[in-house]
Amino acid sequence: MVDYIVIGGGSTGCVVASRLSEDPDRSVVLLEEGPRDINPYIHIPGAYYKTAQGSLLKRMPWIPRPEQGRSEDPTMVQASVLGGGSSVNAMIYIRGVPSDYERWVELGATGWSYSDVLPYFLKAEDNNRFCNESHAVGGPLGVSDIEYIHPLTRAWLLACQQAGLPYNPDFNSGNQAGCGLYQITARNGRRSSAAVAYIGPARKRRNLRVETGARVTRVVIEKGRAVGVEYVKGGRTQILRADREVILSAGAINSPKLLMLSGIGPAEHLEKHGIKVHADLPGVGQNLQDHIEISLIYQLTGPHSYDKYKKLHWKALAGLNYLLFRGGPASSNLIEGGAFWWGNKDEPVPDIQYFMVVGAGIEEGVDAVPGGNGCTINLGQIRPRSRGQVSLNSASPGEPPRIAPNYFAEPEDLDALTDGTLFAMDIMDQPAIRRYLAGRHVPASASSRQEIRDFCQREAHAALHPAGTCRAGQDDMAVVDPQLRVRGVLGLRVADASIMPTLISGNPNAVCIMIGEKAAEHLKESV
Repeated sequence: MVDYIVIGGGSTGCVVASRLSEDPDRSVVLLEEGPRDINPYIHIPGAYYKTAQGSLLKRMPWIPRPEQGRSEDPTMVQASVLGGGSSVNAMIYIRGVPSDYERWVELGATGWSYSDVLPYFLKAEDNNRFCNESHAVGGPLGVSDIEYIHPLTRAWLLACQQAGLPYNPDFNSGNQAGCGLYQITARNGRRSSAAVAYIGPARKRRNLRVETGARVTRVVIEKGRAVGVEYVKGGRTQILRADREVILSAGAINSPKLLMLSGIGPAEHLEKHGIKVHADLPGVGQNLQDHIEISLIYQLTGPHSYDKYKKLHWKALAGLNYLLFRGGPASSNLIEGGAFWWGNKDEPVPDIQYFMVVGAGIEEGVDAVPGGNGCTINLGQIRPRSRGQVSLNSASPGEPPRIAPNYFAEPEDLDALTDGTLFAMDIMDQPAIRRYLAGRHVPASASSRQEIRDFCQREAHAALHPAGTCRAGQDDMAVVDPQLRVRGVLGLRVADASIMPTLISGNPNAVCIMIGEKAAEHLKESV
């Protein structure tokens, strides 16, 4: 018997477990399905190209809409390692804009306005450049400027300005519009994942137990209360009981899956799979949102990107530089520059996010170029109107859920992405960057708006930022209340990206850490 069980050692779960264990009188167990974060590639920013494609990812099929013209089901990946996405992602630190959180409040998540959540961003943050009303120092999470900026990134930022974008020195000031350099979750040239920042310092606490390789199969419900969890470790099924609360932090795909396997969800759907209903919550698994991205790939005239470091002697030099000085290319996340701008001109704030990837084939599903030297412009529509769902394929915990993101169900999403793509092409046609380009590799020939629209619909891929499937609110479709308590079940909360009423404008990792900070405070206040 322990006081708290946290399911999922990702960005939010690590924060919750660490903060709860600050009270020496409370015992906490953190259960993570994946391994410990001992893989050395995790901790070197420049090895992102390894973690973005490697064995630390779990692949699940998602169902495309017929209009997307896919002959095979594409896959969505989720991290499976201590630290979750924060251990394998590109480390980009983005909070969204204030209006994102005001929208949450409008949808019933009272207490989650921008002024409400900003103190938790500040509590987490240890920034190496900013200390003002928007940023803080001294928190567990390292946030820093990228140690090494590639010349091609600087050329692209100049091209952005030639195309009319203002330079923005801080995307997290509340105003995202413009181009600039990203800050990343790193400290002294090493990744600052949630596992490193929160679990590392807490490991010495005797009241915190971290179990990896532990796959939770259901929450145990007795008389309307969550009293523990069933999990499998080393081939053996075990029951662990919680005296106070169970906190579900398994992510926007697995949290609704586990709720449904535990008898919490749409009653008709659960009964169809022979699952005893403990709480009829029709919103579980609904409201799925994800950013959807397109990749423009360009061939370069020479070794002007990080692709040259695929050659052994260049890789050795970069490794030596990092080993001796924690600098050079290996200290970069490979996606140093970006921008926020408008696809839909009627939106009050930018709805397209751009990423300058200084290489081709760095991310899973993105092809390399002839000659081996390329760069990639990723862009995504960051406030999608389309909504999908996560549901069960069966009552077997080992079977992946049915993921139907419903991308482009709302035509405005595709229109915005199309116009954003055309603007990205315009940037790449500016003198500052054009002199490095041999030609566009993907798409090779499309140029008209209709051709680009068709390309986006056919080739767009998941940004891997799923959210919203256990949303916070107060109406009948809300899964958790504003304190993140599961409606109709005592002793159970959800704390991860699934509680977001709407997806924020940008990479959600920083927001997941903020959710962990706020959830931990709600838990402490309930004692």
